[in-house]
Amino acid sequence: MEMKLTIRRVPTVVSNYQDDADKPRAGCGRNCLGHCCLPVSKLPLYAFKANPAKPSQEDAASTKSLVNILLTEWEDRMARGLFRYDVTACETKVIPGNLGFVAQLNEGRHLKKRPTEFRVDRVLQPFDPAKFNFTKVGQEEVLFQFENGAGDDSYFLNNAPVTAADRAPNVVAINVSPIEYGHVLLIPRVLDRLPQRIDPESFLLALQMAAEAASPYFRLGYNSLGAFATINHLHFQAYYLSVPFPVEKAPTHKIPLSEDTMKSGVTVSKLINYPVRGLVFEGGNTLNDLANVVSSACIWLQDNNVPYNVLISDGGKRIFLFPQCYAEKQALGEVSQELLDTQVNPAVWEISGHIVLKRRNDYEEASETSAWKLLAEVSLSEERFEEVKAYIFTAAGLVQADEEEASEGEEATYAPVPVAPLPVAEGCLVLQ
Repeated sequence: MEMKLTIRRVPTVVSNYQDDADKPRAGCGRNCLGHCCLPVSKLPLYAFKANPAKPSQEDAASTKSLVNILLTEWEDRMARGLFRYDVTACETKVIPGNLGFVAQLNEGRHLKKRPTEFRVDRVLQPFDPAKFNFTKVGQEEVLFQFENGAGDDSYFLNNAPVTAADRAPNVVAINVSPIEYGHVLLIPRVLDRLPQRIDPESFLLALQMAAEAASPYFRLGYNSLGAFATINHLHFQAYYLSVPFPVEKAPTHKIPLSEDTMKSGVTVSKLINYPVRGLVFEGGNTLNDLANVVSSACIWLQDNNVPYNVLISDGGKRIFLFPQCYAEKQALGEVSQELLDTQVNPAVWEISGHIVLKRRNDYEEASETSAWKLLAEVSLSEERFEEVKAYIFTAAGLVQADEEEASEGEEATYAPVPVAPLPVAEGCLVLQ
């Protein structure tokens, strides 16, 4: 008999129209992202260059402009009062320790939420139009369309037709319950109403956004169902935080690959001395090569019902992949009451080391030990991780070489991390 695992959850409210998503409507009556309104609408457009790796005379200006345009538009929505609280007033600090976990106190994030039953034992679930999805979002929450401009330069238009007749548009919208400055949602092909599952095309789009941003402080993240995604409509999250994430500073051990499987130029490393076991994908002869390898790994995970989180870092050059099991442990009653009481659902941002706390006491007493204790519950065991790694290597067309011969004399490596923020509008204050 199949066992159905459920946990009582309070979902993140990401849109101002989410609370009334279940109410019947007689027609639309507003500008939304659905078929009734979007195809005949005009929205701002950010058109990115066709080849992010190809230098351009306008390259410096264009790569700066995505972050600046995004944050300017985001602040405009904040001035309009579209957010549920002022995230820039949230207290944030770097916790003393080797990794520098970042803690934020966000007491408003758990308020005004409606409880729901959330199934955690199915990573892939069919799209349900009756439930909240991003076609129900109002157009005032959209910052811009994000499309391939098919040229060598990027450009921005304040007003452009939505070309839904050719293909469903990609849009970037605010998260009305932000966890950080500039928190947005990248929604690929919004009118296609895709469930929360990665495919090569959507993953490449996320990498293209990271490459256009070209900032070490602007990251994208992805949560699968079962790994604390709360909306079953394909989306990535992104925001700006002007300190390194702990996972970006963690040491890694490069996994040797056989020469015939390195044609893509992608290298793979394993995180070490970090509470959550994960893989780091880097390089690639093209952005498409990197997207294909990582999306193949993600597809195996979701097709085989393994919840996972993805962090896209360093302008799309480093991808962290975390298979996880916290929600399963939670459903089985294997998580301590002490951790449950924190109300922290460890998704991609928490796993990466940016931990949003909802109680002042937890924030004031936050330590590297408490952060490590929480995140260690997320991780697969070493045995299970190695088993999963072997499967996704096969799915991605990677063959591990002889470890002893290839790693002779190798030591752990540390990725360089930025030491000062790029010039950009000021976000949350981070106390160090």
